[in-house]
Amino acid sequence: MILIAESGSTSTDWRVIHSDGKVDEIKTVGINPAQRTEEEVRTEISTNVKPQVKATIKQIYYYGTGVATEGLVAMMVRVLRGIFIEAETVEAYSDLLASARAICGKEAGIACILGTGSNSCLYDGQKIIDNVPAGGYVLGDEGSGSAMGRKLLNAFLKRGLPEDIHNKLRDEYSLTMAEIIQQVYRQGHNSRYLASFTKFMNENIENAAIRSIVAFCLGEFLENNVMKYADYKKYPVGFVGSIAHHFLPILKEEAEKRGITIGHVIQAPIDELVGFYKS
Repeated sequence: MILIAESGSTSTDWRVIHSDGKVDEIKTVGINPAQRTEEEVRTEISTNVKPQVKATIKQIYYYGTGVATEGLVAMMVRVLRGIFIEAETVEAYSDLLASARAICGKEAGIACILGTGSNSCLYDGQKIIDNVPAGGYVLGDEGSGSAMGRKLLNAFLKRGLPEDIHNKLRDEYSLTMAEIIQQVYRQGHNSRYLASFTKFMNENIENAAIRSIVAFCLGEFLENNVMKYADYKKYPVGFVGSIAHHFLPILKEEAEKRGITIGHVIQAPIDELVGFYKS
């Protein structure tokens, strides 16, 4: 039996592939080993994943946000081996490689993640050959849900939104200065909180102010990330993630302005990964 995981900052998709081809689905919260302790990761998987796996797992392939260094790869392998003790193969990779494999398959291209966070890479059909550092939600993550939420809240606090949208946002989320400060600076999962406002943005995308924020953030991502790769115009640029999925028309407009060709756009790579390992 094979266990596959694809984890973003907000949620993790797990798939158990049985020998007869049947696939079980499990969904849990996001797991970022760069932001959580090893014990927290172990507790999350032991409590919310292991009890739902009704098979003896022999192979595990984990792809996740934050799995960016040898130490964090080793940590995830160690945690998974300790929980699924009968597994003979346990491998951990970045979510960026999952996106590249899902979007590009065996062809060269630029693969991007636009979800709670953002990232990108140049992929040669087998491996990642270049990566503009994402920087995280403080130093980067342009075009991400957290970046859009941050810009929306900035406009809310600085009186940069039309009165009707300002009041609607305030009322729907019971927003106060104290609540925003508490959530952004004093609670965990800051990026997840910021990204939660993209639901409001999607529902109100016909408002010019909201549309302008979305377009600015997506354009910033393209300029600061995609356009930094050599010969970027000759590659299809594919996207994985909820932001790319929900704001695709605006993404296409911003890409066209910059001579960028949009390739495959999928909301989540997990099903493509299942096909990859089934084959």
